[in-house]
Amino acid sequence: MEFRILGPVRILTDGLEDTLSGTKQRTMFAALVLAGGRALSDEHLGRMLWDTNPPSTAGAQIHTYASRIRRRIGPDVPLVRIRTGYRLMAEHVPCDLARFAELSQSGFRALREQRFELAAEQLRTALSLWHGEALADVTDHLVFAERPQLDEARLEALEARIEVDLILGRHRQLISELTGLVSQHPMRERFRALMMTALYRSERQAEAMSLYLDGRRILADELGVEPGRLLARTYEAILSGEVRTVMPHQLNF
Repeated sequence: MEFRILGPVRILTDGLEDTLSGTKQRTMFAALVLAGGRALSDEHLGRMLWDTNPPSTAGAQIHTYASRIRRRIGPDVPLVRIRTGYRLMAEHVPCDLARFAELSQSGFRALREQRFELAAEQLRTALSLWHGEALADVTDHLVFAERPQLDEARLEALEARIEVDLILGRHRQLISELTGLVSQHPMRERFRALMMTALYRSERQAEAMSLYLDGRRILADELGVEPGRLLARTYEAILSGEVRTVMPHQLNF
């Protein structure tokens, strides 16, 4: 058995997908998986299911969802009632989120240790576990509460993977990917700094400088701030021709 939440919420059993029936049931299951073995109160589950307007039958409905989830996962994965809440005891069940966290941390560690080929392998494998947006088919309430930190973890792993690819000399292949990422995340300075580096190494210095100036303008207009240390150092390194010496992991990013 395997649990998946980095995309549509699924249970895999012997290679067969169970999508769970209904958004509410998927939401309760995903919330319990995200809890990592902690008990979740009926009140918390109610907020994830109905926000601040639970129906008068909320308790009974939560009990029904729990019963249906138990039937899906079977007796080897206990979903137990604890006072006024539920706890999913699934530490032994593989989960894409736990595997992603393990692999990405291993990749970050390898990057710090300058084991670049291993870092690339670990980070690519971690990112391959994502199948679209996390929690793709649950309530908006759970998405609002949980997706931002999941997305941030994915972006950090993606930034690190791109940095490793730059270190390994794959700058020309990265420009197309980074163009899309900078467009999607215009105020995320690390993507911009990485793209500036890729452009510079591809003998496109003028475009790298223009990218910095665009970023500086966006930060000033939107937030009223100057570029941070990484973006500023990358710009200075391009001016001095020392861009190869500036990498985010060396600046504690």
